[in-house]
Amino acid sequence: MIKPELLESIHYVNEAGVKFAHRQVIDVAAEMRAHEPWFNETLTTVNDAVVRLGIFHGDYPFHKHTDQDEFFLVLEGEIFMDVEGQEPALLKQFQGYTVPKGVVHRPRSPQRSAVLMVESVGIEPTGD
Repeated sequence: MIKPELLESIHYVNEAGVKFAHRQVIDVAAEMRAHEPWFNETLTTVNDAVVRLGIFHGDYPFHKHTDQDEFFLVLEGEIFMDVEGQEPALLKQFQGYTVPKGVVHRPRSPQRSAVLMVESVGIEPTGD
């Protein structure tokens, strides 16, 4: 898990709980406009997964999820995905990337970016 003082240095906000129930319209564009970096919220659940919206700008700390894969889809802007032992991957609008469980990684964004993430229910966004 990322040390709390590192999260405070990037003004990280994680909204607990599921914001939208099943059979409810989700205005993703409105959610994107309503938040500032670094923001992370669960929009909805799909079976054993959560669909999360993140607003990124700057460098997030390195972390890992021991037992869970993590999928990132850039909706707006662009991000770099730094993965331990690899060259960074540049993800532009509408490009996706899956980080396998147990892999140390961090997203970083040179500009304000909106990212949709699909992860297992119960994931700790700050790693474990």
